Amino acid sequence: MTIAGPRRGAPSRPRVPVLGIRANLGQFWLLVLINAFVGSMVGLERTVVPLIGEREFGLTSTTLITSFIVSFGVTKALMNLAAARLAERFGRKPILVTGWLLGLPVPFMIMWAPTWAWIEAANVLLGANQAFAWSMTVIMKVDLAGPKRRGLALGLNEFAGYLSVALSAWATGYIASVYALRPQPFYYGGVVAVLGLGLSALFVQETRGHVGVEIEQTKGAAGSTPRARPFREVFGLTTWKDRSLSATCQAGLVNNLNDGMSWGIYPLFFSSYGLGVAAIGVVKAVYPGVWGALQIVTGPLSDRIGRKWLIAAGMAVQAGGIWLTVLLPAYPAWLAAAVLQGLGTAMVYPTLLAVIGDVAHPTWRATSFGVYRLWRDLGYAVGALLSGVLADWLGMATAIHTVAALTLLSGAVVAVRMRETLR
Repeated sequence: MTIAGPRRGAPSRPRVPVLGIRANLGQFWLLVLINAFVGSMVGLERTVVPLIGEREFGLTSTTLITSFIVSFGVTKALMNLAAARLAERFGRKPILVTGWLLGLPVPFMIMWAPTWAWIEAANVLLGANQAFAWSMTVIMKVDLAGPKRRGLALGLNEFAGYLSVALSAWATGYIASVYALRPQPFYYGGVVAVLGLGLSALFVQETRGHVGVEIEQTKGAAGSTPRARPFREVFGLTTWKDRSLSATCQAGLVNNLNDGMSWGIYPLFFSSYGLGVAAIGVVKAVYPGVWGALQIVTGPLSDRIGRKWLIAAGMAVQAGGIWLTVLLPAYPAWLAAAVLQGLGTAMVYPTLLAVIGDVAHPTWRATSFGVYRLWRDLGYAVGALLSGVLADWLGMATAIHTVAALTLLSGAVVAVRMRETLR
């Protein structure tokens, strides 16, 4: 007796998505690569743009020079929120592709900018690019990985992104030292934008189906599916009502506050001691390089030892690195300080994202990520504005001391307010 196979021409059943990194390895690594391109875009500015403001446009106010980071931070923060809501309504892939379309003009606008206003406008587009594209790589990896390996998934995502920030910061500093501040350091930015757009549009697959699988698994465990929460409720839970989520938001904001300070102030601070562009590029690359490389360790580590104390300790290590920068103004100390700041940020960055994934239910997780990233990336604007004003009034050293103290205080808030969320 033979068993008949499926009839020719009969419709095949759609493939049910399976959760897990290994089950989605091709798409997962494609998203890792795409986030490396996203990081390269923001790395274009880490070394060179503050020096362009000072040397090519003759800006003497530190507040005005760092204003491009304010434009970037405010735009990225607001667009993070929009990206998360749009992703829940229209899907992840369309938002990812839109992010690359918004980022495509950025390197060309910086290359050819006749006034500082063009730099500001380019950073509005860059903020939108980072919000849409980076947010989607985070959310899509969480969708694919499922609940068991979030720390590893987010560690790999942030590893790729910030290692590329470091390489881009180093490359632009080196190229500027050989040629000029513009246009040569920004040529490859155009290539990166085209590659990111092409890969996202042609090869990335939608991941909302994986969210449906996770919701069904949650329903099976709990007996019913929790309702989708309205935006106002998710905003309140993430911002202040839930102890762990609110502690995460303030730590994310302060983490990017000190990053915004280092982005805008450090090149000017190092230059004031006579450090050349190439050497500044090295210091600026070490910080995100250590940050990026170690997240491949700290993300999975948080899956084993927990989230809370890794975050609190990381904020303290960051503060130590920032203080070392200003207390020992010499090149070897600056390199050591960059290592410390990178180590502390690696301990904090993927772990904060993992806390959101732990606490937020799949039905409102993308929105909660958006609210967290709103507060986190407002830190760029707050850090650039605060450090710029303090530098103009009281000097750059005072600005750096103040940011170090705020970072240490933020770690104390995590220690007191956050609950351990790893189950």
